Formats: sequence, structure tokens, C-alpha cells
Amino acid sequence: MANSSVSAIVERISRDIRSGVLPPGTALPTHRKLAAQNGIAIASATKVYAKLQRLGLVIGEVGRGTFVRDRPSQREWDADDEARLSSNAVDLSFNHPLWAGQSDLLRTTLRDLAMAGDLSALMHQHPPGGRLHERASVVAYLCRERGIQTDAERVFLVGGAQQGLDVAVRTALHPNDAVAVDALTYPGFKMAAALMGLTLKPIAYGADGPDLDALEAECRRSAIRAIYTMPTLHNPLGWVLSAAQRRRLVAIARRHDCLIIEDGTYAYLAEDAAPAIVTLAPERTFYVSSVSKSVASGLRFGYVVAPASHAAQVKRVVRATHWSLSSVVTAIATRWLDNGTVARQEQYQREDARRRQRVAREALQGMEIIAYPTSLFLWLKLPEGVRMDRVVSALAAHGIAASKAQAYATTRHAPHALRLGLSSMPYEQVGPVLTALRSVIDRVPV
Repeated sequence: MANSSVSAIVERISRDIRSGVLPPGTALPTHRKLAAQNGIAIASATKVYAKLQRLGLVIGEVGRGTFVRDRPSQREWDADDEARLSSNAVDLSFNHPLWAGQSDLLRTTLRDLAMAGDLSALMHQHPPGGRLHERASVVAYLCRERGIQTDAERVFLVGGAQQGLDVAVRTALHPNDAVAVDALTYPGFKMAAALMGLTLKPIAYGADGPDLDALEAECRRSAIRAIYTMPTLHNPLGWVLSAAQRRRLVAIARRHDCLIIEDGTYAYLAEDAAPAIVTLAPERTFYVSSVSKSVASGLRFGYVVAPASHAAQVKRVVRATHWSLSSVVTAIATRWLDNGTVARQEQYQREDARRRQRVAREALQGMEIIAYPTSLFLWLKLPEGVRMDRVVSALAAHGIAASKAQAYATTRHAPHALRLGLSSMPYEQVGPVLTALRSVIDRVPV
């Protein structure tokens, strides 16, 4: 079979997938049937599916067959979405946890749920923030894995950390309230703040965290209502605050009567970190996290630990905005919290992140990198005179999606840097992809 014939079949199937003729989840013919339909050898049919898989258009599962990959097309993302990319791009703009056995685990869990107890309960609407025994699963997990002591009445289940941040903002803040944030911070919080009409006050930072003298000065100068912080593995700069830094941040918040919104999304990656801020100031801290970054980005299961004084209002906000989390998602996530699946995957992600960071440093040797040793992302400062917008455009032309520093900046001017996620590609691709990225950057004109 000539390569041109294989290419023609690949092109035809690719066109049908991209146009929607073959929608996501469609089972494609077996290798033998594809060969018979097109008058080609089985070996050539195997080459067709291999090429489609490399393009990111199909996924093959041993014993089940080949299926059209279920990934939203670029036009389905809004212009500001971090995760937008063409179906054949290498995604360094977002972290999608990859680990062997994801499909098998989900399949087994769904089968177990189908055989367990009162299945019809999953068809009922649950109370805002989740049922108490489900919230208790989060309480037990936080105590066991994070050293956070709380009670189920203060925990509310939400559709991921982003929704948790939105709930915290809507609960505690009002339009025009001032919030202290790091000069580089999580874009999702910027979006939530913009929707609420909040005023963000950027705080300068150093190599090991925010400038707490600058935070104190800003609190004196402005009526700061809240402080948004990522003390355990900052996104994007990867710092982990010391116990002394956390105590001082809490002291500043108490002195100026500021609430604290603590984002613990990536906290699972940092071992032996100092206690979470919520343990130091439970009376004024909203702690927000999820399992989307450690288990699966599509498992939209997160939680908010609220100050006791705000718990009733959190429940009202949850009820008014999205009422309750999907009962099926809740059943899956709490089962995995209870049986140790989440903890095991977090351990795996830490080990995998360490390996990926080593490969990244080798591939980008000589370039200026900021990253925590077990982080799933890194901050890459671009060479002097090289503009990040030109770099991102050049990378996109080579099939690599990356995030600009502008998305993270809360100041008028953003540094010329990229934030690169490392977990959305197989480990074997990390070195080649970053080597290609470096080659593209080296060719961008100053």
C-alpha cells in the first residue's frame, strides 16, 4: 500500500472528524474492517489509525477499539480561555493530569456505582453545597492529607476550584472592594474579580514570595477587604511560603481586618510545607481547592472551607448560583477520596512532576527558569529583547500552545515570560517538545 493512499484515508477521516460528520465518541471500524472497506492491507489500516492518534483526533483502547477523541474544538473555547488550542497542538497552556489507568479506573467506579445501594439517589437533586456525609469525606481527607481540621458544616462542594473562588468572592466581597493580590497571580481569580467589579491591588514579590512589607503598606494606604494568596505552590512562580511568612501574613490580615482567600489548588504537590493559612486563621480564611489538577481536569469537583461566620451566606450563594454539584460527580469523587485513590494519584503526580522538571531543566539549560522541584509548571523568562507575543505566535505556528505572562499580570506591564504546563503530554514528549520550543524561541527576532 502506497503512503499516499494511507495519507488520503487519514485526510478523509480527519476531515470528517473536524467537520462533525464523525462526532466525539464515535466508534471507528476495526483495523480489519477499515482495511476491507478501503482495499488496503491490515498493516496499512494500522498506520492510518496511528497517524490519526498522533494528530490527537482518535484514541485507541485495547480490547475496545478506536474512538473519535472527545476534545472541544478551538471554536468552542472563548477568546480568554487558557485551554483553547487546535486538536493537533501540544498543550503547554494548561495542566491536564495524565496517568495510566484513568479510563479503567473510571469504568470500574461507574460499574461499582451501578451495583451499589440506592442508585436512584443519584438522580435526585442534592442540597446546596452537598450532603453532610459527602462533605465529611472532604473533612476526613483534609485532616489526613493536609493537616486541616474543620467540620462538615463549614465545607461546601462546588464544581472545581474556579467555582469555589467565585463563591468565596460573591460571599464575602462587594463591587469596588479592594483585594490585595500578587503582581503575578492566577488568571481565574482575575476573571472572577472582574465579574464582581473588584479593585485588584498588586503586591510586589521576591524570589521566595510576596513582599510582606509592601502588603502591610498597601493595607495602611487602601481599605483592603481581602487578600488572595497561594501560599503552598504559587501559580505561576512556584514559591512555598515559610511558616514565618504565613504567620506574618495572618498578622497583617488581623491587624487590618482583612479576609483571606487561600487557593490550595496545587498544594498537593509540595511535601512538608508549613501548615495551611486556614489552620492559622480559620475565623477569616476561605480555603479553596479541588481534585481537577491531581486526578482529572474533567472531574469538576472542588470545595470551599468557609469561616463559621460566613457559612450560612456561602450556602445561600451556592444555592443562588449553581445550587448543587452533580450527584454522579460527587459520588465518584467522594469514593476516591475515601478509598485513597486521590491520595495515591497525588503521590504519583509529585513523583512524575519531579521527573518532568528534571527533563525540562536539561532541555532548557542556560535559560532562566523559575519552578518548584515538584511543580507541574514552570516560569520561563525570555531572552532580553524577545517579545512574548511574537514567541507565542511562533510557537502556535509550530503546534505548541503556551500561556503569556500577560494572563497572570495584575500590573499594567507584564514581564516577557511564558508559563509552561508540563502535565498535558506523555512524559516521553517533554524533552522533545521543550527542545522544539527552545529552538523556536532561538529563532524569534529581537
